[in-house]
Amino acid sequence: MADETETAPQAPGVDPAILDAISQTQLATLGQQVLLSGGAGRAYQSVAASAAIAVQDATDMLRNISTVSTTAIGVAMAQMLEGDAGARETLAAAQATLDTAVRSYATICEAAATALKGFPSA
Repeated sequence: MADETETAPQAPGVDPAILDAISQTQLATLGQQVLLSGGAGRAYQSVAASAAIAVQDATDMLRNISTVSTTAIGVAMAQMLEGDAGARETLAAAQATLDTAVRSYATICEAAATALKGFPSA
């Protein structure tokens, strides 16, 4: 990489202004600070994308468990109306499963946000 104090190289038959423009372009695009901040930005974007995927997956998980739990609660309610005393256990288990899924969802979302906030963006 060229040092910022270097002058444009000399080449016979090439306008020095063109050589200087090339040299300045290299400094602007390949300088150490540019490469470091560009790499940090790409790493941050990767972490942000991973966090978003984790939240999306957690949302899908919550939606699926909610569907199953709600169905089980509905069946248990119908059984209770028919006089099935054991349906209360099913109802309680389905509700507990849903409550656990909600807590897991919150934990996953908080972890994703914490990971993203703690990662340097530049």
